[in-house]
Amino acid sequence: MDGICTLANDKVYDQLVALLNSIEANQGADIPVCVYPYDDNTERIAAEINRRPQVQLYGDRESIERWDRFARQVWDAHPSARQTWAQRGYEPYHRVGTHRRYCAFDGPFDRFIYMDADALLLSPAVPIFRQLERSDWVVYDFQFKDPGHVYDLSSNKLGEVFSPDRIESEIFCSGFYATSKRIFEEQKREQLLHQLEAGEAEILYLMAPDQTVLNYMVMRSDLKVCNLARSLPADEKTGNSVTSAHFQEKDHLVYDGGKRLTYLHYIGVSSKIFARVCAGENLDFPYRETFLYYRYLHEPEKRPRFDSQPEPYKRPPNLFRRALNQFKSTFN
Repeated sequence: MDGICTLANDKVYDQLVALLNSIEANQGADIPVCVYPYDDNTERIAAEINRRPQVQLYGDRESIERWDRFARQVWDAHPSARQTWAQRGYEPYHRVGTHRRYCAFDGPFDRFIYMDADALLLSPAVPIFRQLERSDWVVYDFQFKDPGHVYDLSSNKLGEVFSPDRIESEIFCSGFYATSKRIFEEQKREQLLHQLEAGEAEILYLMAPDQTVLNYMVMRSDLKVCNLARSLPADEKTGNSVTSAHFQEKDHLVYDGGKRLTYLHYIGVSSKIFARVCAGENLDFPYRETFLYYRYLHEPEKRPRFDSQPEPYKRPPNLFRRALNQFKSTFN
């Protein structure tokens, strides 16, 4: 059985509703969806999920605890991760809940697409699933342009583990990917842990913990990776991130040079911004109209109405802050 899954808690309630509605509108109401709990703060999303017969909240505690334990073991193998996080005031295991997306390897779907909750599905996912007939792992992003957010490029060991060619061609963003169940069984997990504990953990990038570990798992297992951003013809591929300012919104979809996006990832927009806008605060963020359409697809009467110009969600620095920044740049 094919399905779509995501990771959420009540902090991303508005994004989750928008994502589920976009899946229903652009893939169909029959495709099953599984939501993996980021933590135990799930009362509000559980109530929403209960209203949707095709959606389930994952509740296999044994699976959740197994992947929680795996994540802690990975980061225990790193020479400085926990000390660095402590110095920066983070929890002992930084953003450990993000690793729970790995529960999909135990989950209800034989093949699945994982999407971050701050994304919208804007085209049918059939081509993604079709590509899984030829590949172990399918992605569609341009993360290869920024390997420093996947691995620690200062690590001398990185080149011993992965060649520059592999890093350029295989790394991916962990916000959207497709693969199959049971691809990382116990024996494979133990092998990966052994390699990490033998010194390879130092190549991991500390500030995107689930992304770096997932890339390592896929690449170290020599899975066949297909990145549609690299393999599609130039006249077919599109971007997917709201950091791209040139997309066009039309009929509740988004286009890149006339080509319909497969998905739109609101990367860099805090969940607090979505919550504030849905609560009626007139803040602007990229492709806001598209998000609001899907967020209130089934309850348009609750959509906030704005009569004035929106304020930017990222405020420019005030005069004092600009002067201070200029002073620092001059004398540093």
